[in-house]
Amino acid sequence: MQSGGPPGRGPWLPAHWADRLFAALAHGAALLTLALLLGVLVSLVIGAWPSIRHYGLGFLTSTAWDPVQNDYGGLVMIYGTLMTSAIALLIAVPVSFGIALFLTELSPAWLKRPLGTAIELLAAVPSIVYGMWGLMVFGPILATWVQQPLQALFKGVPYLGALVSGPPVGIGILSAGIILGVMIIPFIASVMRDVFEVTPALLKESAYGLGSTTWEVVWKVVLPYTKTGVLGGVMLGLGRALGETMAVTFVIGNMNQLNSLSVFEAANSITSALANEFAEAGEGLHQASLIYLGLVLFFITFVVLALSKLLLSRLQKGEGARA
Repeated sequence: MQSGGPPGRGPWLPAHWADRLFAALAHGAALLTLALLLGVLVSLVIGAWPSIRHYGLGFLTSTAWDPVQNDYGGLVMIYGTLMTSAIALLIAVPVSFGIALFLTELSPAWLKRPLGTAIELLAAVPSIVYGMWGLMVFGPILATWVQQPLQALFKGVPYLGALVSGPPVGIGILSAGIILGVMIIPFIASVMRDVFEVTPALLKESAYGLGSTTWEVVWKVVLPYTKTGVLGGVMLGLGRALGETMAVTFVIGNMNQLNSLSVFEAANSITSALANEFAEAGEGLHQASLIYLGLVLFFITFVVLALSKLLLSRLQKGEGARA
């Protein structure tokens, strides 16, 4: 007895129905993602509404955080989040670029696989381990060999002296930023290495044949070809830095005051404030203000992604104009 469909396809589902089912599932997955994103946003707005109604946008510029007086502002946490993430990127992006460049262009064949595996294994280390290492090992080293010498060197120097002021205890914004930088290096380096490897060998060999150096090949051939992937890797690392909790909580100092702009001062971040206080926050302005901080972090992430998309579109337009 012959089946009603073509060979290899079951008789129970005609071809056009299979295509329609697949299209419906694909559209449903996309719509589900958007619905979840919208649901998260709506739940954050609802939870933060008492604080939004009470403080408005002034919450973003206030440094007050006093549960006793029931007075809250998010500037300290926002500043700590942005500063630690910026320091992490300043450290991680050049190091990750160097790692990817070495693995794809300079490394001997016998070293590529073990070194690449070792770098990827760093991403599997739990964040709390990084935090404990930063507090007990890296913090004292930073205080003794970096903070104290810099304070002695720049003592009395305008601006620079204030930038390195603070108790030399090895915890603060700089320490948290460095730990975050170490944590996001494996993510950015792995993505950069993978996208560098997809560059057609013919393009690189042609550049080498014209007399280009390794740096010129990477800068003028590999990076323009893979800029989308490279920027995606950087944004992946930035997203990890913005959302990291436990490692930052260990080393940032968890101080809800902004006494100076020193990178050695103890501070706080949005994620560490949520981790430390949300379980004990009572209903009312305290809990609503913490959710408001989560909403702010949501929008910071959205703005970062939007800026990355805008940058990519401008780069593509620039290439079209040059062509």
